[in-house]
Amino acid sequence: MLPKSENKRESNNASQTTVLKCTAVLFFALVLIPLVSAPPTISADVSLGSLPPKRGPLHNLATRAVSSTHSNQPHGVVVSKPDYESWGPSPLGDSSECTFSLLQRECISMHVGQAGVQMGNSCWELYCLEHGIEPDGSIPPDKIAYDSTDNCFNTFFSETGCGRMVPRAIMVDLEPTVIDEVRSGPYRQLFHPELLITGKEDAANNYARGHYTVGKEVVSGVMERVRKLADSCTGLQGFFIFHSFGGGTGSGFTALLMQKLSDEFGKKSRLEFAVYPAPQVLSLGLLKCVISKNVELLQVSTAVVEPYNAVLTTHTTIANSDCAFMVDNEAIYDICRRKLGIERPSYANLNRLIGQVVSSITASLRFDGALNVDLTEFQTNLVPYPRIHFPLATYAPVVSVDKAFHEGMSVSEITAECFDPSNQMVKCDPRQGKYMACCLLYRGDVVPKDVNVAIAIMKTRSGIRFVDWCPTGFKVGINYQPPTVVPGGDLAKVQRAVSMLSNTTAIAEAWGKLNQKFDLMFNKRAFVHWYVGEGMEEGEFTEAREDLAALERDYEEVATDSDVSSIKSEF
Repeated sequence: MLPKSENKRESNNASQTTVLKCTAVLFFALVLIPLVSAPPTISADVSLGSLPPKRGPLHNLATRAVSSTHSNQPHGVVVSKPDYESWGPSPLGDSSECTFSLLQRECISMHVGQAGVQMGNSCWELYCLEHGIEPDGSIPPDKIAYDSTDNCFNTFFSETGCGRMVPRAIMVDLEPTVIDEVRSGPYRQLFHPELLITGKEDAANNYARGHYTVGKEVVSGVMERVRKLADSCTGLQGFFIFHSFGGGTGSGFTALLMQKLSDEFGKKSRLEFAVYPAPQVLSLGLLKCVISKNVELLQVSTAVVEPYNAVLTTHTTIANSDCAFMVDNEAIYDICRRKLGIERPSYANLNRLIGQVVSSITASLRFDGALNVDLTEFQTNLVPYPRIHFPLATYAPVVSVDKAFHEGMSVSEITAECFDPSNQMVKCDPRQGKYMACCLLYRGDVVPKDVNVAIAIMKTRSGIRFVDWCPTGFKVGINYQPPTVVPGGDLAKVQRAVSMLSNTTAIAEAWGKLNQKFDLMFNKRAFVHWYVGEGMEEGEFTEAREDLAALERDYEEVATDSDVSSIKSEF
């Protein structure tokens, strides 16, 4: 037995240990746990004008925090306002509640051949203006304070460590002339040099050279750069492929490239912007008309073998493309002459109109709006059957600066313009067919009530007919960002605009004209030896022609089934 003094000392030590343990538990519970478990907070409604010009990770985090709070974007996470008062002055200025975008939605643009590269020049010029990016990829300090509706310019651009914006784009041509103009042009510092890819031999308007011989030497290097771009994306939405149906590179190499993209990125969207061959053929009467009116030959076909190339590339890509938006030079040429008063439109005039359509399609990925439309929504709403995926593109209002103050531009008026056949970007008459689906993408000062009224008016018009098995018919997107125009360009700056993408059976008329021109040449086997000489079999012509005939019948059957169902409903 211990003496009483020893028992007392041991009791005191035990009580002191207990007090220390309690103190430690309280400290851990009251101080350390809140610090560790508190969610990271950052302000998005910040005064970015007070930020230093240097653009680093902190700047990226702050600017990308500006996102839509609309219920259609569930990926947003609301971050509460931090209590900076106890910490001293905030390094990001005054703050408030914000929405922090966790998911970026990137798109990779592929510009193939002369037409694709020239369309790319106009599109990237417009994107830079919309996001306040200089031709060298920098953002001036006075433009760093983005508008709160600018959700994410990372859709089209990636940011380097030094703050430069680099387009997520690859330009490919089998001969260097057109891309050399980009390398020496005003936007030469914008594009990554490794993403401007050229070969040494031209495809010479020959599908077989672009697909089998010359193109095969280049495609592996292109796919290597595509993989590198895709790996740098956090939420890749898909690919935009810009090309023409008629050129050798645009037809042959694009078909080869899309096969590779389908194999490696099968679940990603692949949307085409394709320049369809102009319907006109250069007959003697047309030649006399062109000469007498002193009009450039831009509105007629640019190559004799365009029908071959167009039929072959459509046959090859129809299974590898999710949606192909059609435009043709002659239709846009007429729009420029009639609406803008340009007697001799250049390719730059035509491509700027196409750029407005492309910008509208991707606006909801980059800017805030009442009804946002994702890339996959286009496919879901515009493509009723996998093979019938060739919508027509229309843009309104197309108005010049001197006419801008004399024309009505209400929501109903610009919507009506889109349904006018003379404003369609492909030469066909939708009044002779039926709409399967119609997507209206509004920008600027537009509210849903006005859109509903405009659509209700359109449904009452006898010339606008929808198939009976698609009662809804319309898909609508509304974006708050008004359209941007190129300074000194042809288009006037307007408060609102609309792009219409319509899947109509009337496009069968364009396929019919193309097939007819193909038959005229192939019945005589004209020019076929140039294709066979590049390793292509003659049987591919027959196979492609049969596929296009089946596509034409598919459109006819859709319209016929609709007529039969309407007759049955009457009985």
